[in-house]
Amino acid sequence: MASVTLRDVSKVYPGGVRAVDRVSLAIGDHEFMVLVGPSGCGKSTTLRMVAGLEDISSGTISIGERVVNEVAPKDRDIAMVFQNYALYPHMTVYKNMAFSLKLRRRELGLSKAQIDQKVRAAAATLDIESLLDRRPKELSGGQRQRVAVGRAIVRSPKVYLFDEPLSNLDAKLRVEMRSEIKRLQRQLGTTTIYVTHDQEEAMTLGDRVAVMKDGVLHQVGAPMEIYESPANRFVAGFLGTPSMNFIEGRLEGTGNGAMEFCDGPLRLKVPGRLSDAKSGAAARAMVLGVRPDMISLSASEAASAAGFRATVSLVEPLGDRKDVYMTSESGRKLVGRLDGRTSVREGESVTMFIDMNRVHVFEAGEAGASVALDRSGARASAK
Repeated sequence: MASVTLRDVSKVYPGGVRAVDRVSLAIGDHEFMVLVGPSGCGKSTTLRMVAGLEDISSGTISIGERVVNEVAPKDRDIAMVFQNYALYPHMTVYKNMAFSLKLRRRELGLSKAQIDQKVRAAAATLDIESLLDRRPKELSGGQRQRVAVGRAIVRSPKVYLFDEPLSNLDAKLRVEMRSEIKRLQRQLGTTTIYVTHDQEEAMTLGDRVAVMKDGVLHQVGAPMEIYESPANRFVAGFLGTPSMNFIEGRLEGTGNGAMEFCDGPLRLKVPGRLSDAKSGAAARAMVLGVRPDMISLSASEAASAAGFRATVSLVEPLGDRKDVYMTSESGRKLVGRLDGRTSVREGESVTMFIDMNRVHVFEAGEAGASVALDRSGARASAK
């Protein structure tokens, strides 16, 4: 096992296209790190540079104490699981899993019996012992993915690299394989870097999550830390389903020392305990961030409720909950996540309430930094 450290790593393609821009990231020994972001954000390129499949334009990558910039992929002691499984179609499952060990048998000092033991132990761990004599075309998508993972773990590498390994699976199988990968990583304790565009996958798998966009690392932290305290508007909007509601407006004083967030006829009282975080923000264009679960039909459900009128345009029943899409009096499109038994109809005019103790406030702009109107009232530093 080993740590992985990236220091000011960049990747620039011909024509000046900067796919990764000065990324610095320290991944601890035994840690499960997830790189997440929209398509084209540079997460897979970063992973491929760690693997040695992409050259580094600048910066350094270390695995353990060794800088691996000039080290060939086969000598980095890593194992990679690809999105398309990359299994040899003419080989059985057993031979696919044993192939890399047989290639390096002399180098690793392994006998045929030891290779057999490693393959069968990995198969038992992944519950694919009955599939060892089959070929890839005889397997389901989930079984192929297990074989690809098995081929990686037989090598007992220092680092596992996963490049969107579940994107080709159906929804139910994705959830099952997600829990299997997490269980396996806990069991083996191997340092793991996992790339995905699925924010739910990132939240459930990672010890920490690194959020990227346009080649830039925007925030790194524990999943709930990032969810509760996003560094900027991009991170806040990317993590969470449905996405966070953003209301553009400004903070204004009421004349009695209190403040309100204003957007035309929409006026929401900001709790007094957040006064320190509001300093310097008054009368400036700001963006209020409201997660769907901060909106309710009852003021009693919110610790510090502020009401507003809205017209319901769409109701999506999801069993134990329902997503309610609405338009506020100021014309803002909002979505609330309510209890599934809540009675609300499309076309209905309702009074909704926002828990103002849980809202976020950001500087204006698509990637405006948080000014930390958070639960504690403390000003957080945007990274």
